[in-house]
Amino acid sequence: MLSILALLTAIGAPVESSWDLRGAFHMPSIDTDPSVMCVDGPPYYAFELVTTKNIPGTGLATGTVEASVSSDSPFSIQLSPDGSYTYDLHVSLDRMRVPRQGQLVAWVTTAEIDHIERMGALDEHLQTSGRVDWNKYIVVITLEPSDDPDQDVWTGPIVMRGMSRSGMMHTMVGHGALQQENCAAYGYGN
Repeated sequence: MLSILALLTAIGAPVESSWDLRGAFHMPSIDTDPSVMCVDGPPYYAFELVTTKNIPGTGLATGTVEASVSSDSPFSIQLSPDGSYTYDLHVSLDRMRVPRQGQLVAWVTTAEIDHIERMGALDEHLQTSGRVDWNKYIVVITLEPSDDPDQDVWTGPIVMRGMSRSGMMHTMVGHGALQQENCAAYGYGN
């Protein structure tokens, strides 16, 4: 029986990528292989935060959420005990004036907004990180009166929001060729 390495060599595949002791193949790291670098970030795992323009100084603000598999997972995915994907999230805002009063806080919620979890307060660089155990989710940035780690739901105005790429998928049931359904009214893109 041919080993995987011998098979790859026989078909002319490059074998310079690393192998661990169990023989599992690892994709080249973006940090170590410049040929796989993404200029604009990972196209699937990053999504935009959109300003609501509800707070002065946020009209030109932009934001990004980058989702990745936990670094302590040896696999390309990580699952929660209930079988949902687990992602590490990194939130960063740009071109935004920091409010003089209050604290910007990041939250993650299901698409139905029936489960809400606090990610954390944004630091002085307008960044924070957290983890989510849902396949579809929304990230919400609010302006809270203070930084209360025990707060379990937001009370302040929404400053920015964005939906995970998986959350943007929806069924086409009821979307016949002759029906006029404005999906954008429900938060779905084109």
